[in-house]
Amino acid sequence: MRILLAGESWTTHMIHVKGFDTFTSSEYVEGAGQLIDGLRAAGHELDYLPGQEVSTKFPTAAEDLRGYDAVIVSDVGANSFLISRETFNHSRPEPNRLGALAEYVEGGGGLLMIGGYLSFSGIDAKARYGRSPLAPVLPVGLLDRDDRVERPEGVAPNVVRGDHPALADVPVGDWPALLGYNQVEAREGTELLVEVGDDPLLAVASVGSGRSAAFTSDLAPHWAPPEFMRWDGYMPLWTGILAWLAGER
Repeated sequence: MRILLAGESWTTHMIHVKGFDTFTSSEYVEGAGQLIDGLRAAGHELDYLPGQEVSTKFPTAAEDLRGYDAVIVSDVGANSFLISRETFNHSRPEPNRLGALAEYVEGGGGLLMIGGYLSFSGIDAKARYGRSPLAPVLPVGLLDRDDRVERPEGVAPNVVRGDHPALADVPVGDWPALLGYNQVEAREGTELLVEVGDDPLLAVASVGSGRSAAFTSDLAPHWAPPEFMRWDGYMPLWTGILAWLAGER
């Protein structure tokens, strides 16, 4: 498979106060290393666009996405796709990248959105996918508010459809607990494969000639604790979802 991953990066800028004096420091982090390494080790070709490159390098036309079997969007908000430097700084029209992604899915492509503070609706509703052209092709309905469910005590996923092809290689048994997720609503025509609490964790759907999937928790900390990252079902879960998304392509 050939896969495009967008998002999963951030920069933290800190102010340190030590008595009378202060100084600042910054740190850049990419959070999808384990997933990227696992997919490449399994023989898949993966192109990675960190969040800060989405507005300039994510394809602007569906035709430019056709070479990918699946696109993953993880923890990067709709604004990064919709507000380019040319549009924001110079008021120049540009193609709608999320419109192109939706057209790609409807035309036979595969889309996986993974949860996080800037996925689905996101923290303070800043991810804003519910008001974007991508909303109709997602397998879940999005809330018009902050959709985070923080579960610091841990919440165990419950497999509803273990016989689905996307979960074919995931070990039978209990999944490790997660520490939070984005709350979404199941849609008519959606297949709910795994739930968490009373909400969808993994849902999939056919969209036009393509397919889409939503995993509403994280692929890495903080919502995905070390036990989830070390779980022997971690890579089979992602490879199974992506294989199903690639489907008939």
